[in-house]
Amino acid sequence: MFLNVRDFEEVARTRLDPVYYDYVAGGARDEVTLRANEEGFQRLSLLPRVLRGREKRELDVSLFGSRASMPVLLSPTAFHRLVHPEGELATARAAAAAGAIMIVSMASTVAVEEVAAAARAAVPDRAPALWFQLYLQPDLEFTEALVRRATEAGCTALVVTVDSPVLGLSERNKRNGFTDLPEGLRCENLRELRGGEPGSVRQIVMSPELSWEHVDWLRRHTSLPILLKGVLHPEDARLALRHGVDGLLLSNHGGRQLDSVPSTVDLLPEMVDAVGGRIPVLLDGGVRRGTDVVKALALGAAAVGVGRPVVWGLAADGERGVRRVLELLREELDHTLALCGAGSLRDLTPDLVRRTPAGRG
Repeated sequence: MFLNVRDFEEVARTRLDPVYYDYVAGGARDEVTLRANEEGFQRLSLLPRVLRGREKRELDVSLFGSRASMPVLLSPTAFHRLVHPEGELATARAAAAAGAIMIVSMASTVAVEEVAAAARAAVPDRAPALWFQLYLQPDLEFTEALVRRATEAGCTALVVTVDSPVLGLSERNKRNGFTDLPEGLRCENLRELRGGEPGSVRQIVMSPELSWEHVDWLRRHTSLPILLKGVLHPEDARLALRHGVDGLLLSNHGGRQLDSVPSTVDLLPEMVDAVGGRIPVLLDGGVRRGTDVVKALALGAAAVGVGRPVVWGLAADGERGVRRVLELLREELDHTLALCGAGSLRDLTPDLVRRTPAGRG
C-alpha cells in the first residue's frame, strides 16, 4: 500500500537495477545539496489560522495560459524508459488525467510528438498542459528547429535550463560506470529530422560560452513564454527581468549540478523579493509532502515541481504509480490547507511559516 510519496521510492529501489536507481536517486559530489533540499522544508514550521473554515478548498491555478488542477507540476526528468518500458508515455497520460502540467524533458526517451499524443489521448475532451525543457545548444539552427518542433507538438511554454555550463559530477555514476543509455534507448528529441524522417541522434552539448545574449536570441525566435530554470542568485533574477524572461523555476537541479548550494526553499523569499511580483517564481527541489507545497506557496512560489517522486511512481507501478503520486500530493495539499485555515491558495501568506529554532527538528 502506498500511503505517501516515499513509499514509492522503497518499492522502486527493489525493482530497479541498482545502477539505474543510483542514477535517479543520486546527486553531485558529496550530495550536500541533495540532502539540503528536503532538510530546508523540515526546518520550516506552519503556524495555522483557525475559525476560517470552508467546506471545499480551491486548488486550481493558471500559469502562462495553462490551467492546472493544482499548483504541483511535473519537473523535467530524463530517461523515463530507463525505469519503465512505457517511459514518458505513461507519465504523460498520468499527468493529463490528473490535470497537472508536465514539463517534457529535452532528454526524453520518447519524442515530444508522441508524448503530446499520449497526453491528448488520455483526456480527449480537453487540451493537456505541456511545457518543454530546453538546453540551449551552441548550434542555434538545431535549437531553433527543436523549439519549433516542441511548439508544433503542442507545448505552450519553454523552460530553459541555465545551470549547466558543464555537466555535474555524480560519484555514484562514476563508481557504477554509468555513462550512457543501454542499447535501444535514445534521447528521441535529439534526432535529426530531414523531411520528417528521423535520423541520427545528437548528444546534448553543455556549453560554458552560453550567455544572456543566447536568451535574447531565443526571445527573438519564439513567441512562447520563457522560464529560466536554475537561476539561484537574486541579481540573476533581476537580469532575467531585463532580458524579457516570463518566469523563473527556482531549482538547483535536484542537487545534481553544483554541490553545496543552498536548498531552493531557503532561497525562495529573496528570489521572490528580487522580482517584485513582476514575474512568477516557481520552485522545485525536495518537495515530498503537501506541507512542503503549502510552505513554498506561502513564501511566494506560484507553484512547485516534483521530479524524483514522479520517477519513483513510474518505476513502482507505471502510469498508475505516477497518478497515485500526484493524487497523494493533491490530497495532502488539500488536507494541509484545511488545517491551516486556508480556503484557497490565495490565503497562503508568509506569516503562516516559521523557521524552526536551531537545535529543534
